[in-house]
Amino acid sequence: MSTDTQTIAGWGRYPRRVTRLIPVREEAAVAPLHRAETGLIARGNGRAYGDAALGDTTTLALGGLDRMIAFDPETGHLAVEAGVLLADIIDAFLPRGFFPAVVPGTRYVTVGGAIAADVHGKNHHGAGGFGAHVENLTLALPDGAVRTCGPDANADLFAATLGGMGLTGTILRATLRLRRVETGWIRQRTVAAADLDAAMQALEAANGSTYAVAWIDCLARGAARGRALVYRGEHATRADVADLAPDAPLNPPAGGGALAVPLDLPAFTLNRLSVGAFNALYYGRGRAGGNRETLVGWAPYFFPLDGIRDWNRIYGARGFLQHQCVIPKARSRAALAEILDRVAHAAPSFLAVLKLLGPGGGVMSFPLEGYTLTLDFPASPANLALLDSLDTIVRAAGGRLYLAKDARQSRDTFEAGYGDAAARFRALRRDLGATDRIASGLSRRLAL
Repeated sequence: MSTDTQTIAGWGRYPRRVTRLIPVREEAAVAPLHRAETGLIARGNGRAYGDAALGDTTTLALGGLDRMIAFDPETGHLAVEAGVLLADIIDAFLPRGFFPAVVPGTRYVTVGGAIAADVHGKNHHGAGGFGAHVENLTLALPDGAVRTCGPDANADLFAATLGGMGLTGTILRATLRLRRVETGWIRQRTVAAADLDAAMQALEAANGSTYAVAWIDCLARGAARGRALVYRGEHATRADVADLAPDAPLNPPAGGGALAVPLDLPAFTLNRLSVGAFNALYYGRGRAGGNRETLVGWAPYFFPLDGIRDWNRIYGARGFLQHQCVIPKARSRAALAEILDRVAHAAPSFLAVLKLLGPGGGVMSFPLEGYTLTLDFPASPANLALLDSLDTIVRAAGGRLYLAKDARQSRDTFEAGYGDAAARFRALRRDLGATDRIASGLSRRLAL
C-alpha cells in the first residue's frame, strides 16, 4: 500500500495541513491501519470545509471504497461502501424512481462523510438529518475491531458516530433508506420577503412544505435588512410534468460542472460593489417572478453550485471561511439581525443562506430547533476577526457552529455550543481508546 506525505486542505482550502495520505481500496485494509497508526482520520471526497478530515498525522483516503453492495426495491434500502458519492446514488437510482432522503448543498460528498457530519438539507424541519435515514453502519473501531451499529444495535456508538466527524472510528459501509419519487423535477415556489421578519415568517409558513430555504441579501441595510427569496419545493408528480417531460420524467438535465473556475481569482474580485450588484439583480429578478410555481430539475434546485466546477477558487489562493451557525428559535430574531448588521457594515458574504431546522439526531449533530445562517468570506486576518465577533453573538444566543464547516472556532465557542454533548462524546472516545489513535486537526484544536 503506497503512502505519501502531502499538504492537504478541505473544500475551503483553509487551513492546510501536512499529513501522510494513505489511499484505501478494500475494507479489510482499514482495521490493520487502525492498529498500527496514531493520529489518524478518514477522508471521503474532501468536502468538509475546514480541518475535520485532515489527519493529525495520517489521513485515510476512502474514495476507493466506492462499491454498491445491495438494493431492495420494495423497501428502498441500499447498502453501499463508505466512499460512494451521493452523485453515484442519484445517477444509479433516480432513473429507477428513488432519491436520497436527505441531501446537503452538494452531491459530491461520500456516504461516510454524510454520516460523519450528519448532513442536513432543505427538508430538515420535516425529515431530520442524513443519519435519520441510516438503517445501520459498519465501523472500524480504534483498536481495529469491526462493529455493526444502528438505532437498535450498539445504539450509543451509532448516536456518537452521527455527527461525530469520524472521531469514533472509520465508517466502512452503511445501509440507507432512499425515498420513492415519481419524477426528477421539483415544483418550486419563490416568495420574495422584504426584510428579515418577512423571511422568517415565510420560512415558518413553509414548515409544511417538504423543502424550504432562503437566500439572504446580506448587504441590505435599514428597512431592507435581511431581505430574501424563500424557495419552497415539492417533488413533482408525473401529472405535474406531463406536458414538460412526458417521455422522460425522471431525467431532467442534471448539469455537472460544465462551467469552471480555471484559476484562483484575485482577492479584490469579491467586493462590496460586485456582491451588492449581484444581490440587487438576483433579488429583483426573484421578486419579479415571485409567488409563481415553476418546475426545476433536481440538480439546480438541490445543488446549484455543483454546476460550477472548482467554485471554491472564486475566493482566491488563500481560501475561504464558512460560518454556519444555528440559533434557537426564542433568540433567533435578535441574533440574526445583529449578525446581518455586522456583516453588512464589515464585509460582503458571497453566499448567505437561511433555513429552519428541527431537533438534532446524533450526540454531536449540529442542528437545534431554530434557524441556521450560512455565510462565506475570503480567508483573511480581518475576516477571521469578524467571525470571532459573530461567534460572540452566537454564544450569547445559545447557538453553535457546524463542525463540518468550521476551520477556526475557539474551544470556548465550541464548549458553549456543545456543552454536555461534548463531555459525553469525549468520555465515549476515552472508553473506545480513540483520543490519540483517531485524531484530526479539528479534534486537536477543540480538544476532543
